[in-house]
Amino acid sequence: MIEEVHLWGIYMPAALAWGVLAAILVFALRGVLQRLPLERLLWHPSLAELALFFLLWWGLGALADRLPAGWFTS
Repeated sequence: MIEEVHLWGIYMPAALAWGVLAAILVFALRGVLQRLPLERLLWHPSLAELALFFLLWWGLGALADRLPAGWFTS
């Protein structure tokens, strides 16, 4: 498990980095999801966005653990 990420000379917790990246991805996908008719069928669209955020956060963390450790750490 990667515990810290080194970005531009700053060490930050890996969970924070993946959470910020997941939030950016959800924000980018939000416009696409609102154009789909699936969005109208959801009971709470914001709950679906929250679920998408947690799925992306988990997926990014799992993907980072499978990549070579030198890619994100110093």
